[in-house]
Amino acid sequence: MRWVLASDHAAVDMRQALAVWLKDHGAVVTDLGPQTADSVDYPDKANELAAVILSHQADFGVLLCGTGIGVSIRANRYPGIRAALVHDTNTAHLARAHNNANVLCMGGRVLDIPTAIACLETFYTTDFEGGRHARRVEKLDKKPE
Repeated sequence: MRWVLASDHAAVDMRQALAVWLKDHGAVVTDLGPQTADSVDYPDKANELAAVILSHQADFGVLLCGTGIGVSIRANRYPGIRAALVHDTNTAHLARAHNNANVLCMGGRVLDIPTAIACLETFYTTDFEGGRHARRVEKLDKKPE
């Protein structure tokens, strides 16, 4: 699996820990940074990550900011991106199983790193169930009329 990660300055340590976990579990990882805690704007990082996924250079993404809210709002402006704000393993599971989410969003000021890793592991290992959920996901991907 190919993954792309990006964060703002509020979640550099968390993003780096998640990148290590992914690599340790066989994923090919593209890390869009930043590498320092110098201030960066989370919408810019969400734009970069969406471009990588939409150009088929990665299958899944992880976006982090202070709360995860801003990056999820921005990422979901792109058709084909289904970004899910996750706070625990249950929401991580449902994001994949029911919503076929392809971007995991979390907050570096909301979750500790072990919880974020547990959420990533759940997201990573959960498949989309399809079935009745497929019809709904198709509607998510359609442009509103």
